[in-house]
Amino acid sequence: MKNTGILIISLLMLCFSCKEDKKEVVQVAEQPQTPNIVFIMSDDHAYQAISAYGYGLNNTPNIDRIAKEGAIFNRGFVNNSICAPSRAAMLTGKHSFVNGKVDNLHPFNWDQDNFAKTLQKNGYETALIGKIHLDGLPQGFDYSNVLPGQGQYYSPDFIENGVKKTYPGYVTHVTTDIALDWLNNKRDKEKPFLLMYHQKAPHRTWMPEEKYLTLMDSVTFDPPANFFDDYEGRPAAADQEMSIYKDMDLVYDLKMLDKAGDIKTKYREMFQRKYDRMTDAQKVAWDAYYDPIIADFKSKNLEGKDLAVWKYNRYMHDYLRTIQSVDDGVGQVLDYLKENGLEENTIVVYTSDQGFYLGEHGWFDKRFMYEESFRTPILMKYPKEIKPGTVVDGLVQNIDFAPTFLDYAGAEIDESIQGESMRKLVKGEASEWRDALYYTFYEYPAEHKVKRHYGVRTDKFKLIHFYYDIDKWELYDLEKDPTEMHNVYDNPEYASVKADMHIQLEKMRTKYGDSDQMNKKNLDLFLDAKNIKH
Repeated sequence: MKNTGILIISLLMLCFSCKEDKKEVVQVAEQPQTPNIVFIMSDDHAYQAISAYGYGLNNTPNIDRIAKEGAIFNRGFVNNSICAPSRAAMLTGKHSFVNGKVDNLHPFNWDQDNFAKTLQKNGYETALIGKIHLDGLPQGFDYSNVLPGQGQYYSPDFIENGVKKTYPGYVTHVTTDIALDWLNNKRDKEKPFLLMYHQKAPHRTWMPEEKYLTLMDSVTFDPPANFFDDYEGRPAAADQEMSIYKDMDLVYDLKMLDKAGDIKTKYREMFQRKYDRMTDAQKVAWDAYYDPIIADFKSKNLEGKDLAVWKYNRYMHDYLRTIQSVDDGVGQVLDYLKENGLEENTIVVYTSDQGFYLGEHGWFDKRFMYEESFRTPILMKYPKEIKPGTVVDGLVQNIDFAPTFLDYAGAEIDESIQGESMRKLVKGEASEWRDALYYTFYEYPAEHKVKRHYGVRTDKFKLIHFYYDIDKWELYDLEKDPTEMHNVYDNPEYASVKADMHIQLEKMRTKYGDSDQMNKKNLDLFLDAKNIKH
């Protein structure tokens, strides 16, 4: 009996233990799983050139998948429409005059906090692959393999964890291959991960890969309605060097590198060096396509508007072709996530470091606060929270990425971060959201000659102040004049709007800590760095 009693007690204890173990297992299974993050950024990718936005210029089925399976943002903007400052704002969640990266010239302080560092501290495995355009060894990443500076399209150099090496091939594919290799072979698969997968394309000089050289050859693009803008009432817009007709280099930008050397341009030798990076096989394919175009161009002696429209079409063809390769890479990464059971628990964002002009106002490039460069594409999917086909119309900005990712990760969002988490906004649960955006641009005097300016945008209006060697104000009614052709700053009918927008502007400057004194400080640093007397 004594042994029987001990046996019964032992069995009861074992059952109790099993129940407790089972209870423990259930509790662990119910814990929310920390999401992975894949943050895809291209360079100078205009929202007009993503088919999900409906402009009909090209077809980007893989990028569109993110919108179909998640959300598309119709009003995503940047804080400063130039490469490095935009990326610094994205990393830190702070405006340029706070994080210190106000232009492409100033160094970026990697010692300051960024969202990748915070994710690392919260158990994430982190990687930065592709273009970042911020000098110095990236901080916050367990693995980095980045392009030095702007990078090259063919036979690109990369810096892997501080060590420089050259990869054969085409930069878009190389970047994708490195990203997939990290996902598959290099990361700690027991940890949630952050992958920042950043493409060089479609940045100037828009060099397509061989297989897309003839893509859309049969398409003739009609220039935008304001392609021959006369800039009436907008002196800052008139005084720039972004004109497709006047400033786009026939060789550097449009590939008219004739063997005879008859086409002599300012940047011919710079493009020659890019061409020389190709292998013999790549040059054969390149020459087979471009040589007949060069011969045809030389025979026509185009001038005036005919030349402008010809240049526009050459630009559009090459620009859109580089995007097709980017779209291919997005598809490969999305497929990897799906095939490896990661799709459901991974946030995927596609964006660009800013927008780009595709002939609007007769321009290429970016920099201005006008919509085409101020606005940037943003598409986002996360099956656990974001419903397929979601459309977001709130005013969002690139300073919002950092707090958004930290919010999803359950990490603390430091008070110094100036952006706002988009998590509730994209779910349709944000009871309040910002009603205005603040913008700054500092890089003048410099390439493209875009004047220094700052401004504020609301749902309906935009106020811009151009300063330094000019003192001009511009006001736009975005509902009546979405292409920003009519500056109504001095129109008495908009007197009350102007007064309200000035109040809004000062609110924004106070909120974010900007001022005329800050502008002067940054200007002095810039001029000193360029050895310009002032």
